[in-house]
Amino acid sequence: MRIVKKIILFFIVLSILITAGLWIYFNSLKPNYEGTIKLSSINNKTTVYFDDFGIPHIYAQSQEDAFTSLGYVHAQDRLFQMELIRRIAPGKLSEIFGKEMLKTDVFFTKLGIEEASKKSIEKLDKNSEVYKLSMAYLNGVNQFIEEGSTPIEFTLIGIKKEKFQLLDVYNIFGYMSFSFAMAQKTDPLLTIIQQKLGEAYLKELNIATNPNSTLIKNSKASIESFENIINQANTALKSSPIPPFIGSNSWVVSSKKTSTGNVLFANDPHIGYSQPSVWYEAHISTPNYEMYGYHIAGVPFPLLGHNRNFAYGLTMFENDDIDFYQEENNPANKNQYKTPEGYKNYTTTYKTIKVKDSSDVIVEIKSTRHGPIMNHAINDISQAEPVAMSWIYTQFTIKSLEALYTISHATKMEDVKKGAALIHAPGLNIMYGDAKGNIAWWATGKLYKLKSDANRSFILNGATGKDDVDAFLDFTQNPMAENPSWNYVYSANNQPDTIANILYPGYYLSEDRAKRIVQLITPKNNWTKESMSAMINDDISPVALEIVKEFTPLINYNSLTKNQQSAFDILQLWNGSNSIENIASTIYNKWVYLYLKNTFEDELGKELFNKFNATHVMKVAIANHLKKENSIWWDNVSTPEKTETRKDIVSKSFVEAVNLLEKQLGNNIMGWNWGKVHILEHPHPLGTVSYLKKYFNVGPFPINGAKEVINNTGFEYNNTGIYNVTFGPSTRRIIDFSDVENSISILPTGQSGNPFSKHFKDQVELYNKGKFRKMKLNKKEIIATSTILTILPKNE
Repeated sequence: MRIVKKIILFFIVLSILITAGLWIYFNSLKPNYEGTIKLSSINNKTTVYFDDFGIPHIYAQSQEDAFTSLGYVHAQDRLFQMELIRRIAPGKLSEIFGKEMLKTDVFFTKLGIEEASKKSIEKLDKNSEVYKLSMAYLNGVNQFIEEGSTPIEFTLIGIKKEKFQLLDVYNIFGYMSFSFAMAQKTDPLLTIIQQKLGEAYLKELNIATNPNSTLIKNSKASIESFENIINQANTALKSSPIPPFIGSNSWVVSSKKTSTGNVLFANDPHIGYSQPSVWYEAHISTPNYEMYGYHIAGVPFPLLGHNRNFAYGLTMFENDDIDFYQEENNPANKNQYKTPEGYKNYTTTYKTIKVKDSSDVIVEIKSTRHGPIMNHAINDISQAEPVAMSWIYTQFTIKSLEALYTISHATKMEDVKKGAALIHAPGLNIMYGDAKGNIAWWATGKLYKLKSDANRSFILNGATGKDDVDAFLDFTQNPMAENPSWNYVYSANNQPDTIANILYPGYYLSEDRAKRIVQLITPKNNWTKESMSAMINDDISPVALEIVKEFTPLINYNSLTKNQQSAFDILQLWNGSNSIENIASTIYNKWVYLYLKNTFEDELGKELFNKFNATHVMKVAIANHLKKENSIWWDNVSTPEKTETRKDIVSKSFVEAVNLLEKQLGNNIMGWNWGKVHILEHPHPLGTVSYLKKYFNVGPFPINGAKEVINNTGFEYNNTGIYNVTFGPSTRRIIDFSDVENSISILPTGQSGNPFSKHFKDQVELYNKGKFRKMKLNKKEIIATSTILTILPKNE
């Protein structure tokens, strides 16, 4: 009996020791929000106040000390996120995740981002403030790597901590820039439609080629090659552990349209949801600089920001800065391709990708004068018809770092404009408002014209030179507006007005959000922070209501069942709202998917139809195509005995929608709430492991919003009837220059990426409800609500 008691006592003591050990270990992993630390290269005492949402407010005697401190606190909250995002562009994800990431690594390795980064760093002035402050930030990051705790993700995956370099910052810019692009999904798809189906089908999508342009010759091999390019791009971006940038809203209202006589600024960039979310907020105050900024992991200067004098933000321009060229091999020499000056040798390089628990992979990269060949490396498609990718980003010196420094350190509106002019890619809309009453927006990007009138939404002819770039436009010709007479500026990724006598080519989104923004802003001249916070959460779609008015008269009401008639009535009474309680949203989106499927899948086939659904072409097509009574797409080519009409397809889709919703959600239509099918979960890279999911992912939650409303959410249409939201507002910011210290914002989950931090997900409930918190600038208020981390020079 004594032995049994001793054994029991032993296990009790052991359990206590293990529990205590784990408690000590897990607590050691928490971010350090208070106390005192010492860092090298800090010259004077620096104080970091972490407010009630974990936002650091850094008060320093110099910018160098401030940016060193920023690097340290950024790393302690987001080091794992920083590690992942710096690995994407150079193709180093397989090194930590294994073969699952090999396709992603191969794809990004071929883009040439790292090579362009290295060339640009060589040209960076090492005596400039841009360089000095960037290195100060990296110094802070690296001191945390050396002296701080190791994030649990590093331990679970087995990642060795390595210092950050300036090259990592530039590579992050490269990934970010590519994630904005749509050409890699769209150009090959439209070329396939052109070759498989012909011009008549494209015309019905409001897409046409120039009849005088040289067209690519049709072949089965080329179609397979084009499909492969789409597959590579989709795989690379979907499997990336860091979310892509998608779209955005922003509007700035002049003093003449506000109740206070001061500018109001709003911005909500749309980015893929993840945990942690993309933005890290930080407020820096020094004797000669103050900025409340939103930082990307690993980037020293904020992409969004404000202070007491001005505010800036961004949306995606959606211009076309990628062109694909079909090259022509030399039939007598496979190592050469045709150019206007005769045959030239391919440039061939090799890169090694390290793969965890496997052998290294050697990647061959062949390039032409246009860029890398993109239809070869993954599935070993024949090089008989190689397609090269020409991307503006890798063709010019990258000045994104200088641009962000210039914008964030601006003292007047012209400085922000100068910073915007430095960005040759990606295409962005830089939005601006200030305390003096100025409002503006500038489209960034190196815009250009081709020698021919070829439609750049298709794969171009690479051999003749006729489709090459003819001229680059000066920045002054880019779309922009400064203090316009209509007293507001806005952007919703829609087509800008004519520039250089052309509508500039791009992958612009449908008019839905733009139409709603203009509809709300134009008639109102007494805007307040409160009314603007309601607008930024607006989920009404005027275009959806127009679509309902277009298709419901085509349906024979008397032929419907009682439930179908009830669904019909709900749609006709719909106000366009997409709140979680709404029922019409569920019916409408099911109908939209089935309308698309019944209209386009028979011609495209299942695989291409799914790719079509992932492009902006699909979003733009819905409203426009539905109005075309005699469109060639209406007929189902798989039923040769019958010629289907618009009425047939629309009616069939509605009946099928109701029948499928009955099976999915039951016969009681009043239970078909949007929140049951429109679901948001914030995925962490380790959330793909089932037993870790509940510890790292945040959600799922029912969420307000829908495709292309102001409260924009992204999801795939598919057979499940569940709309898993993959992107949406990455922050909602409203800056009120009548009361700038009480400007408001919100993040989707929380400030910290550390799962042991209390700020890992402390904003999620506010975000889901469309609420806000302060972006504090008042030092007394900051001190009253904060913990204090004091940073001293290491030699003290």
